[in-house]
Amino acid sequence: MKQTRDYDIRYLKTDDVEQYNSLLRYAFQITEQELALSGWRGDEIKQSKFPILERADVLGCFDQDALVSQIAVYPLKMNVYNAVYHVGFVTSVCTYPEYSGKGLMKRLMQKSLEHMRQKHQSLALLFPYSIPLYRKMGWEIVSNKITYSVKDSQIPVKASAPGYVRRVAWENEDFRNLHMQFAAMTHGCLFRNALAWDEYWRWDEDDTVVAIYYDTNEKPCGYMVYLIKNDVMHIKEMIYLTREAQNGLWEFIRAHDSMIDEVRGSSYTGEPIAFELEDGDIRETIRPYIMGRIVDAEQFFQKYHCDAAADNAMITFEMEDSFLAWNNRAITVCFNKGECSVSEAHTHSRVKLSIATLTTLLLGYKTAARLYQMGRIEGDRETINRLDDCILHEMPYISDYI
Repeated sequence: MKQTRDYDIRYLKTDDVEQYNSLLRYAFQITEQELALSGWRGDEIKQSKFPILERADVLGCFDQDALVSQIAVYPLKMNVYNAVYHVGFVTSVCTYPEYSGKGLMKRLMQKSLEHMRQKHQSLALLFPYSIPLYRKMGWEIVSNKITYSVKDSQIPVKASAPGYVRRVAWENEDFRNLHMQFAAMTHGCLFRNALAWDEYWRWDEDDTVVAIYYDTNEKPCGYMVYLIKNDVMHIKEMIYLTREAQNGLWEFIRAHDSMIDEVRGSSYTGEPIAFELEDGDIRETIRPYIMGRIVDAEQFFQKYHCDAAADNAMITFEMEDSFLAWNNRAITVCFNKGECSVSEAHTHSRVKLSIATLTTLLLGYKTAARLYQMGRIEGDRETINRLDDCILHEMPYISDYI
């Protein structure tokens, strides 16, 4: 078997779509029967991959002319405390089993992160198939997914709103504009481009429904995407811009109580929904969902929004990053009236932490105080408290799984 250094690494072109698709299907064991049950026919799945190779950065490792390992990076934008960041969403990470253990994926990941840095994508995201594996490469958990199950008798009976709900087509302009508005006001939310919307619908059944809530001024204020199957309403997504829209959507759900026995859905706010229900004795399950990694700490801080009350607070971050050398250093950051800047000034307020810990801290998944208690940050308590006073604390809302 060849040594790792002899493999050819390059970005895939549309001519590589067949090998790209074959590796995906083998690695994730997607069968023809599963494709048929999801509504795919013939070469539709292969044709659907062409836009990915055209609009995403797909890096592959080849043994002679055979693709044996690959990683794709979707270019997206993300709301991080009301600053719009260019991010790379890592997906399609897979290797044929006979080529595992040769360091191929580590090489592909490193080159992909280097490319992201060049494109000023200072943050990377992924859905992990192995949290321990990605932690070794500087990734950390940054968001949760809460799944819930509500019996028909527990659907809120007091939820009512003066507007109305209308079912619309998947391509409806109000529907997509609503998500854009929601992303613009929600920390952690991704702005969906055409590629992301294609992925959003990739495996949905034809009878998946979009319903929009309109207020009395005909203004769209919220929507839900759902499927009713086997007496269960499966809510793929529910977002709302106002409390009225939230009530209106639950009223719409209650209108189906003669058709369903249960409502199942997911929440990405990090807050259980039980407290909001009249009968909060429901089943909820929380699990880590998305992992993140700061690609370039200096680039990231230059756009980062801090607490508006911060007044020229200077903190030095002694960062450890064994995977990306440019982050393995100390930088001083000035937090001032909602804005951050990297400074050359010297300060005695110092904290020591890994790039993974810095990522989960700055995205709001954990506070500095909590990370300090866990032994993930070194520093004096005064500096830890000052750091928590400077940064914002809001759990990221990341619902997209690319």
